Amino acid sequence: MDLIGDFAKALGQLVSDRRFQWVVMKALILTVALLAAVTAGVVWSVSLLPDPLFTLPWIGPVSPPLLGAQTLALGGMLIASSFLMFPVAALFLGLFLDKIADAVEERHYPGLPMTRRPGLLEGLRDGIGFALTLIAANALALMLYLLLAPLAPVIFYALNGYLLGREFFQMTALRHSPPPEARRLRRTHRWRIWIAGLLIALPLSVPLLNLLVPVLGLATICHQYHRLTRHST
Repeated sequence: MDLIGDFAKALGQLVSDRRFQWVVMKALILTVALLAAVTAGVVWSVSLLPDPLFTLPWIGPVSPPLLGAQTLALGGMLIASSFLMFPVAALFLGLFLDKIADAVEERHYPGLPMTRRPGLLEGLRDGIGFALTLIAANALALMLYLLLAPLAPVIFYALNGYLLGREFFQMTALRHSPPPEARRLRRTHRWRIWIAGLLIALPLSVPLLNLLVPVLGLATICHQYHRLTRHST
């Protein structure tokens, strides 16, 4: 039940704390801007295709209608964007998640010692690494989704719950502990962290709502970390 309570605290702070809301807004703006720019680039690139596109035996030159090709490219990118929105948002959120942890600790755990703060380049590197890990792991899992279609939802949530819980706990622990100690804590409490990650992963399949997952996830795991290390609330 403490996990549900921690998630409720995170949700309550999202509603009331402007720092939470600004992080979500900035990540959303950057995500939409990047995906829109890539989509525009793909649609524009279609206009550069040679005319004719190719030649078929007995048929001759084939030149698909430019407007139809661009419409197809736009549709394909809109579908791809629905899958890429969360990993891209996770990349940008990696730059701001430290502010979420600051907000949680200032409200619920005042008086803690000064934390280690990653720089801009470190935050960008971690965000890119996390986004690529999510994309690669889910791409590899596609084979399992096809082979074990009835279990696909279970595999999806189990995999992403593990990745989210692991990443957010490590991020929180490194604010207060050296890397070896952070890894030891994560291994010691791996099952509890995984269960927390499963709860966090539930909104992943809902477009737009999944953009809140990193913020709510880190805040929830931050509460879990301090509960496990017995910092008073």
